[in-house]
Amino acid sequence: MSTQLLEFNPSNPPSTAEGAASTWMARGACAQSDPNTFFPHDGVGVEVAKAICADCRVTSPCLEYALVHRIEHGVWGGCSERQRRRILRDRRAAARSTGLVAVAA
Repeated sequence: MSTQLLEFNPSNPPSTAEGAASTWMARGACAQSDPNTFFPHDGVGVEVAKAICADCRVTSPCLEYALVHRIEHGVWGGCSERQRRRILRDRRAAARSTGLVAVAA
């Protein structure tokens, strides 16, 4: 995950969605790791990335960011590509069963 470290000033919060994303990204455990770790080419690499995510304070916004932006590659919010596809599929099914229309389904 290519994260850009940006300084966060609590008295002047970001005004855009991208600014808000950069705020939690800078606080993520991944910010201190090699970005390539989060884009592994094997199952062992996925487990290494997930282990880093396990100690992270921002897995929820990270996962939601990946789901909303339909990021297909890498480990985001402690979830692999396959896990994120399953989450999206389950959310679409839940929305259909409750009569809600899923946005960007």
